[in-house]
Amino acid sequence: MARLRQDLYTCIEGAGIVPVVRIEHPEHAVPLARALSAGGIPVAEITFRTDAALRSIEAIAQQEPDLLLGAGTVLSATQAGEAVQAGAQFIVSPGFNPAVVEYCIRNEVPVLPGINSPTQIEQAIEIGLRYLKFFPAEASGGLEMLKAMAAPYGGIRFVPTGGISVGNLRSYLDFERVLACGGSWLSPTDLMARGEFDAITALAREAVATILDFRIAGIRFEELDATSRAAAADLFSLFNSFSRSPGMSLSWEAGTDADRGTLVVETADLERAIHHLTGRGIRPAATSAEKVGAPVRLDKSIGGFAVELAARARRV
Repeated sequence: MARLRQDLYTCIEGAGIVPVVRIEHPEHAVPLARALSAGGIPVAEITFRTDAALRSIEAIAQQEPDLLLGAGTVLSATQAGEAVQAGAQFIVSPGFNPAVVEYCIRNEVPVLPGINSPTQIEQAIEIGLRYLKFFPAEASGGLEMLKAMAAPYGGIRFVPTGGISVGNLRSYLDFERVLACGGSWLSPTDLMARGEFDAITALAREAVATILDFRIAGIRFEELDATSRAAAADLFSLFNSFSRSPGMSLSWEAGTDADRGTLVVETADLERAIHHLTGRGIRPAATSAEKVGAPVRLDKSIGGFAVELAARARRV
């Protein structure tokens, strides 16, 4: 069971975000789950803020079993038990509720209790918890508060929730003590009411794009003759003058495992990028370096170009 819990937290970290979902009508549950998954986020926390929560969890668990499914705003041990019985795989509470936490520990259910003070962190450490929800994040002082509060407690990781948006998502994830972020903006109730689930998929894709922040860093061409090399360099310079990535490089190499060369792509988060790409059937090639943080060659090519994924230096 301990391994299963760790795998769950690994999946949450890989996703980088946990959509916090309020569902008014249970018939919206499955289309919402499918919309989030189509956008690259196969995880959701269904909150007990409406009467539809339990039936929504049941529907998703039965029809979309590949979605990592949590129950949120859990305020009692009874609610926690009902959520687990319905198919929830983890429990989230807004505060540090001893009854909810005790139920989850006793039944070996992963739990993310809400905290926003050192005292609550120490309560969690005392009973063996290592993953906590920081809530309400922005109202409690935001990222600077989290950094100051986390400093004495090595090994504890957090899921900031409350006030997180696509605008500040990347800055939270750049803090290594953040496991993932909770986000309610990904599933607006008005979009669900109008059946605009494609728009929810678009919001999910925007969030994934923000988390990974892919940028072309350079192109390494197969060795060309002098005339072809000059022509390629001239064309590249023309396009690069309009690029948002002025540091892009053009180079030449003698021999690659693709016909034309290598496309070098940088990402803000290499491990999360590999997680998301693996979910879409794109994996590191067998020849990729195994050193943590080293560039990774992917097992798919683009138009004859091999693709090499590299970590961009994080902002300090």
